[in-house]
Amino acid sequence: MLKMFTTQLMGLFKKISESEEFSFEDGARLLAQAPSGDGTIYIWGAREMKAVEFEAVEGAEPLKSAKELTAEKETLLTNTDRVLIFSRNAHDEAAVALAERLQEKFIPFVAVSTVLDSAAGGESELADVSAGSLPALADVHIDLQLTKGLLPDDEGNRYGYPSAMAGLFVYYGLKFTIEEILADYEDEE
Repeated sequence: MLKMFTTQLMGLFKKISESEEFSFEDGARLLAQAPSGDGTIYIWGAREMKAVEFEAVEGAEPLKSAKELTAEKETLLTNTDRVLIFSRNAHDEAAVALAERLQEKFIPFVAVSTVLDSAAGGESELADVSAGSLPALADVHIDLQLTKGLLPDDEGNRYGYPSAMAGLFVYYGLKFTIEEILADYEDEE
């Protein structure tokens, strides 16, 4: 089972990196504006996506200028700051509420979540790109493309839903690209 899960997980990572290539670049450019100026990159994760927050701030190689976004820090955001939101899906109520508050304050942000379609739980794809969803609200959105578990069971269901692992994969893609952009910026100065 582990071998099958590994194969499926590698396929998911490849799918994300290929289909979201331009969003990685756009998102990293947007986020890199904070440390290249006087701002901070704030990271917020819903539920299991808190793993991304911890990795970015407390991990062995933290993201330069990154801080966890708390309710208190949210009130202090300025237009020099950038926010990175991670959520399992694009309809997460807390993530959408945060995105709406950021949009009202004109704080640029990148959102990472799965855009659900009709095949993944009976929801309309149009609903996920409506005004009340992360793809519609975010300056840049990266789709995790994790609409179901990676492994089949004996009853035809799917399990093994590694949303935090997919979120961490996207985080590292953004982190590496941000670091490249900042290194180029420092070389020009």
